[in-house]
Amino acid sequence: MRKNSIKNTRLNEEVMRELSTIIRNEIKDPRIHPLTTVSAVQVAPDLKTCKVYISVLGDKKEKEDTIAGLKNAAGYARRCLAQSLNLRNTPELRFILDESIEYGIEMSKKIDALTGGKEEE
Repeated sequence: MRKNSIKNTRLNEEVMRELSTIIRNEIKDPRIHPLTTVSAVQVAPDLKTCKVYISVLGDKKEKEDTIAGLKNAAGYARRCLAQSLNLRNTPELRFILDESIEYGIEMSKKIDALTGGKEEE
């Protein structure tokens, strides 16, 4: 795995900020859950593709509906991204469900259950 350059890291942050604004304010698809967050973005160095990791607070059906709604609105989100960012190429967006937050909460609950909920001093 190769290390991201400073330029690529800044671009990832800027794309993540713009996409979260677009998803929250611009896209009006009722399938997209209101508690949807963009947890990470990975733009390819050639600016052709972009993996967008989405975290949804809800059950399995809401997560599937949100991903389906975002995949359906990917072209619109890409166009809005092109208007707000001045890039040579606007990357193709690929939405991926990120369940790391739920996994972390689940592991934290298991650890608390094993320790009896006591914190060491």
